[in-house]
Parts: sequence; structure tokens; C-alpha cells
Amino acid sequence: MTDVSAAIELIKRGTDALLLEVELIERLKSGRPLRVKAGFDPTAPDLHLGHTVLINKLRHFQELGHRVQFLIGDFTGMIGDPSGKNTTRPPLSREQIMDNARTYEDQVFKILDPDKTEICFNSTWMDKLGAADMIRLASHQTVARMLERDDFAKRYGSNQPIAIHEFLYPLVQGYDSVAMKADVELGGTDQRFNLLMGRELQKHYGQPPQCVVMMPLLEGLDGVNKMSKSLGNYIGISEAPKEIFGKTMSVSDILMWRYYDLLSFRSSTEITALKRAVEDGRNPRDVKVMLAQELVARFHGARAAEEALADFEARFQRNAIPEDLPEVTIVAGSEGLALFQVLKQAGLTGSTSEAMRMIEQGAVRLNGERADDKGLRLCAGEKVVLQVGKRKFAAVVLS
Repeated sequence: MTDVSAAIELIKRGTDALLLEVELIERLKSGRPLRVKAGFDPTAPDLHLGHTVLINKLRHFQELGHRVQFLIGDFTGMIGDPSGKNTTRPPLSREQIMDNARTYEDQVFKILDPDKTEICFNSTWMDKLGAADMIRLASHQTVARMLERDDFAKRYGSNQPIAIHEFLYPLVQGYDSVAMKADVELGGTDQRFNLLMGRELQKHYGQPPQCVVMMPLLEGLDGVNKMSKSLGNYIGISEAPKEIFGKTMSVSDILMWRYYDLLSFRSSTEITALKRAVEDGRNPRDVKVMLAQELVARFHGARAAEEALADFEARFQRNAIPEDLPEVTIVAGSEGLALFQVLKQAGLTGSTSEAMRMIEQGAVRLNGERADDKGLRLCAGEKVVLQVGKRKFAAVVLS
């Protein structure tokens, strides 16, 4: 086992809270490999970098010699945890859950060591619990205690419905810790209530209560909201290397350091040195390139990272047009179509109003040349290359 003080320093890196540190120190001193749990409900097939904040911390525990229990919530996924949402989340079918779960197993081993990871499914013990034991489990908590959870309290206060089965979610997540005999559980800051529920239930079942490590929620590309597929501000770990690289390069210089702290495997000493170098005049773009390459290499390999860098430099430094453009056919009719209509129909903008705004801002290029005439019309028979901003391209055929 690594020196305890050094272990605590690594564990606390990037964390929002560690409950309770004194308990974790005592467990580390025992020299026994700890059971470190983190649960993920497979509500969507792909993981993004926001999910990897927790997975990276699991890797830290593996580096310290501990056993990671990666829990796939195939049972809890069918309940649906609102997790801060103001409405009931629609539960998924067992088929949907298992399809998504299979993709999770493949993706997490791009970060975790398979030999030090135990993949668990909470249906293993929840399917066997039975109605009587579920009622017994529910008897350990009160409605008043459940309403202490922030999102439940807000919905109750605003007369929005809360389904009874939603109260079961924290109980089941807590019982997972009992079934797994977890020493440590990891979760996001939005999971505080559920994580502490695990401690309470372990006490009820005569187990030492788990320590809790809470990780911050990673901001998305907009730098404001948490990374989310529904908000479109995410970087998916299964995305193409060029996409991961380009999206990483699009984050602000300020947000870049947040990504370094939560996503990079570089040591704190290395990151501090990079910050000092930027303060001393080094171009932050060069440091951002290092992060983008690290992330691409993690999920696609070193060669893909080099190719993504070369593509990025060609596309954005020399304004080169990518070779693998998607081709879109649009019906122009006898009178043709206005450029802003073509942009919308080609999927390069979300609306015609956005298209007009991008034209006004000089962010649209036609065959490599700036197109700032809102009245420009394209005719049937033309084939053009359109670009919006730095990253959106399409070859458009007008019929």
C-alpha cells in the first residue's frame, strides 16, 4: 500500500467533498484493499467525459491497490432517478437497460484496469429481495426524511407530483452498498442524499458505514451547464477522434484548467507547471492541444491522436476543407433557394434565423470564400461546399 498521506492527497484531487476523511484514513492504515463502489444507471448507450470524472477517480483507487466495484444499475435504471429534475423520469424497459449496459462494459475498460475491476448488476440482489423485504427496507426511512432531498422538496413545495416509486430509488441505491459491503462510494454532488443513504442503511444492517467521495459535475462545452447529451454540450468518449479533439480545443482557456484537473492523468505537479508556463507567456492553445491529444489517445490510441492533431491544424490553421464531407441533396426547384434556407436544410444551422445570423456575422463560407450576402440564391444543378463556423461542413448538391 502507498503511504497514507500520499494516498489521501491523490484521492482528494479534484473532489468536492470527502466524508468522512478520518474514517477513510483508518481504513487505509489497515492495509486491506478497500471495496470502492460507483454506480451508473445505463439510461443511454454512450458515456461522455462528464461520466469519466467518476471513472477517473476509480482509476486512482486502483492505482493505490484497491478493488473497484463498477455497478451497472439495471434495476435502478428501471425506476428512474430524477437527479435534480423537476419531473418524474420515465423508467426504461429491461431490454433498453441491458442494451445500454453492454456498451458500458466496453467503454469503461478504456480507463479502468479490467483485472482490478468487478462489474456488478444490482438486479442480482434486488430481483431476489422480494416484496416483504422491500417493505422492510422501506420501513427504515420516513417520508419526512425523503423530503429532505432537494429535488423532492422543491417539487413538493411547488405542488408537482412525486410518484411513490421515486422514494424507492435512494433506498435501493443505499441497499446496493449493503449488498456489496462497500467501504467507499463515489458519486456526483447531485447524489449526496443517495450516497449518505448508503451509510445509514449499512448501520441498520450492522456494517461499518461507507466513506463517501463526492465529485463535482463537469461543465460542458458552454462552460455554464453540466455536461449533458440533452443539452448538446458534451464530448462523447465513443465519438470520432477528430470530434473529441476539435471539441476539446473549443473550450475556453479558463475551462481548460478545470478539464485538466478532472480529466487528465497528469500529476498535480505537472499541471501546476503548465499553469505557470502559461502565466509566463506560453500560448494556452499549445497546452490545450496536449489535453486534446491525451483524451483522444485514451479512447482511440496514440496514432489517432496524432492524426487528429494533423487534421485540426490543416482544417483550422490553413482553412483546409476536410476530405470526408457528408454529402446532402436538397431540392432547389426552378427558382432556387436562398443561402440561409440551404444552410437550414443541410443541417448546418438549427433554424433559418440562426442561418441569417451566421451569415451576418461572417461565419459562413461558400466554396472556401466568405458568404455575407443574405440575399444570395443557389440554383438547381449546383454542387457547393458550405462551412458554418470552424467545425461544420457539408457538400450540398442542389437538384
